[in-house]
Amino acid sequence: MTDDGSKLAVPGSQRGLAEVFRHRYLLSLIVRKEVQIRYRGSIFGWLWSYVKPLIQFVVFYFAIGVFLGMNRQLEYFPIYLLAGITIVTFFNEAFSNGTRSLVDNAALIKKIYLPREMFPIASMLIAAVNALPQILVVMVISLFFGWSPSVLSFAAILLALVVVAILASGLGLLFGSINVTFRDAQSFVEIIVMVAIWASPVMYAWTAVADVIPDWLFTLYRLNPVTVAVELFHYGIWMPLGPNGASPLPSLWTFSAIALLISLVVLAFGQFVFRRLEGRFAQDL
Repeated sequence: MTDDGSKLAVPGSQRGLAEVFRHRYLLSLIVRKEVQIRYRGSIFGWLWSYVKPLIQFVVFYFAIGVFLGMNRQLEYFPIYLLAGITIVTFFNEAFSNGTRSLVDNAALIKKIYLPREMFPIASMLIAAVNALPQILVVMVISLFFGWSPSVLSFAAILLALVVVAILASGLGLLFGSINVTFRDAQSFVEIIVMVAIWASPVMYAWTAVADVIPDWLFTLYRLNPVTVAVELFHYGIWMPLGPNGASPLPSLWTFSAIALLISLVVLAFGQFVFRRLEGRFAQDL
């Protein structure tokens, strides 16, 4: 009991994501520190966040769009490609860094108590901060090509970011906790993020998949939350440009709701596994 009659809480007794956001000031400090470290010693600093997607656009336009002829198959293909890569990069960075976050902060975890879920969540927020300039660049480029978004376009973009943020957080909690004891998890995640860009319609149109696989397998393809997020980004950024022959992923909004539900289930399962393994963190680290 304290002097004012309130009960003292045992460190770690109030676990879970709710405790992370109860310590949101500490969470903001971690995010701010990591973002500053990213550009420490850099002359141009944040400018690199805008230069990189611009260079990507130029490379994609000439290498894939012009030389390989994708501009003839998909109108505004560089924007289509850049929009897809932006959302997949957000997922890959959040997932990969979340998996390594506990091991990378081993010294801090062994010395003091703080909600350990904070590290995977911070990794997701840092990836989101890094993704924002890229999203802005894609939007600005699209404006030059006549992008005229609607409220539904912005809703699709926001929903895509929410789906990826929840999914990456859940996977970060799951694989991050496993990675403390079994470092093979990190190598497994590297394979997943390598495949992620090909398992979603980033380099190709979804119609290319629908034409060559059975209907039941195409349904499984659409159940991938990252696939849905990529198509939501295309719906919000690429489709308002009015490309010839463009059509949204079949039942896009229905599968968007399913993707959100799947992401929430992954988050709940990741939190469950995290809490079961948390007691061994200090020992295994």
